[in-house]
Amino acid sequence: MNSFRELLFWQKGMELVTSVYSLTDKFPKEELYALTSQIRRCSISIPSNIAEGYGRRHK
Repeated sequence: MNSFRELLFWQKGMELVTSVYSLTDKFPKEELYALTSQIRRCSISIPSNIAEGYGRRHK
């Protein structure tokens, strides 16, 4: 494997992020800086952590 982008877990995580962003667009605007922001940060942390872990792989 040449990149973390080839990992199925990362790809599925990015699909989740896309879904979460679409869903949270429908949330009330008064939740933009509270619940919406927290849910989005939570979802993006999944593929981010996978990419970070892949980068720490040692030979």
